[in-house]
Amino acid sequence: MTKKVKRGVKLHIRKGDTAIVIAGNDKGKKGKVLEVIIAKSRAIIEGVNMITKHVKPSANNPEGGIEKTEAPIHISNIMVIDPSNGEPTKVGRKLNDEGKLQRLSKKTGELIKNG
Repeated sequence: MTKKVKRGVKLHIRKGDTAIVIAGNDKGKKGKVLEVIIAKSRAIIEGVNMITKHVKPSANNPEGGIEKTEAPIHISNIMVIDPSNGEPTKVGRKLNDEGKLQRLSKKTGELIKNG
């Protein structure tokens, strides 16, 4: 049995964006998007959805111990923060003069720059 992988899916969030969690245990927390996992529709956000992981001693980490790390959170529970006013906003797309799609804020109509 093989897993279906979503391909060519356009997501409203990108690596480097500032995002806010709108649902779940970490509701209201803001952070920078570290990674987007397109196949699972999830993202890892700095300081959000922290989990503890028990690490065995190894050559790199001879002590081992307990590490705190960010776990992925579903894309539907995240909103992009508009850089101009600092509020959560929906993301739209618009063709520019060169025929490329650019992301824009639905609230203010301004372009959202990556990073």
